[in-house]
Amino acid sequence: MLKKLSRRAQQRLLLIRGKKHHQRIKYLLSIYFEVGVRGKDCIVIGVEKKSIPALQDDRTIRKIHMIDDHVMLAFAGLSADARVLVDRARIECQSYKLTLEDPVTVAYISRYIANTKQRFTQSPGRRPFGISMLIGGFDHDGTPRLFKTEPSGAYYEYVANSTGRGEKPVREYLEEHYSEENTVDEATTLKLVVKSLAQVVPPGSQNIEIAVMKKVNDELQQRVLSTDEIEALLKVVEAERVAAEAEEAATKKK
Repeated sequence: MLKKLSRRAQQRLLLIRGKKHHQRIKYLLSIYFEVGVRGKDCIVIGVEKKSIPALQDDRTIRKIHMIDDHVMLAFAGLSADARVLVDRARIECQSYKLTLEDPVTVAYISRYIANTKQRFTQSPGRRPFGISMLIGGFDHDGTPRLFKTEPSGAYYEYVANSTGRGEKPVREYLEEHYSEENTVDEATTLKLVVKSLAQVVPPGSQNIEIAVMKKVNDELQQRVLSTDEIEALLKVVEAERVAAEAEEAATKKK
């Protein structure tokens, strides 16, 4: 059909489709929420968990994926699109290692994913990928890295960022509270992520999923926190909040 149209007509049609896709993608990104923080020796990614039907296996709903032994990602948007990109990224990681005999760098795989997204933004008969991703991991020299890719194909490196529903207030919170002191180790980085999630996500360990990647004895380990661990973190954060409010109230009385 597009071949029979004039070049100008094709451009108009693509523009109209692009506007519709932009509105659809904007809606999809507003459904979910995720936050990533780069600590001194770790990467922590937290996502909002949606309630699922009682008869559905929760293992089929995953927002955090490993694409290599040293790289993980989380996404906000359309799960089907994320599955396709995750599979492509995993193949590229293995192809890179097979060709160069070195593990892929976090910057390279982030650029690869961004380039794949960009190719789908202006191609006739295709629509853009309706997802935004946070990609975190370690380079071969042990440096933690954190990137964000947009549906447009743009990608940037951050020390901390968020995407999806409530992105703006959480980003402002991170800009205010991110510091070397608050990310000196895994425990402090985890608390910062939980506090950031609390700005948007309803309280409760059932609404949060957190993954940590850390180097232990020269080996990278990735783990997903259990519900009990998240509940304990929430209690610590709440106790610190109550103590801070009490201290502030006492200062005002003086």
